[in-house]
Amino acid sequence: MIELVKYIVTNLVDNPDKIVVTQEGEVIKVTVDKPDMGKIIGKQGNIAKSIKTIVRGAAIKQNVRVQVEIVDEQ
Repeated sequence: MIELVKYIVTNLVDNPDKIVVTQEGEVIKVTVDKPDMGKIIGKQGNIAKSIKTIVRGAAIKQNVRVQVEIVDEQ
């Protein structure tokens, strides 16, 4: 699942080398560069919802549970 999330996010951002994708149990955490945060979230969160839906669908096919969380790096 981490590879899927990283692939999707890499194609959306300007700085793909700043992407950090980690998994803690069922939670996949995505951290990107501050200027790219808006590109991942999208207007009204539509892109973030789409990423979560795609990953959830792939997880169901593999019979696992995952949750995608977009983390704001501070």
